[in-house]
Amino acid sequence: MISTRGRYAIRVMLDIAQHQKDGYVPMKEVAGRQNLSLKYLEQIIPPLKKNNMVEGIQGKGGGYRLVRKPEQYTIGDILRITERDLAPVSCLAEGAEKCNRRDKCQTIDFWEGLNSVVNDYLDSKTLADLMK
Repeated sequence: MISTRGRYAIRVMLDIAQHQKDGYVPMKEVAGRQNLSLKYLEQIIPPLKKNNMVEGIQGKGGGYRLVRKPEQYTIGDILRITERDLAPVSCLAEGAEKCNRRDKCQTIDFWEGLNSVVNDYLDSKTLADLMK
């Protein structure tokens, strides 16, 4: 399940994409338009900034803007930064120890297939797609 952190990150990125033509977008304005807590958004922005998804400046006229064009941001990339892992089961999570039952597991193909479908779908959608 995608957490509020991931869902809000998509909303923030989408809002910035839609309003950055006027320059840097203040988080206070994003919070107001999206009806989200500014304090919560201030926790979502740092990993996006650290992973070069947004850049920001402080002070008068400050805020955030996208580093690239909206069509260059997949929803999968945004969610992997904010959710850390999108695997449907723990044995497929990034960095998980190899399961000692994997060779005998009758469901692993199912879980790998689901994981592939979900990630392929998320990687096929961009911010530009959501802007339409």
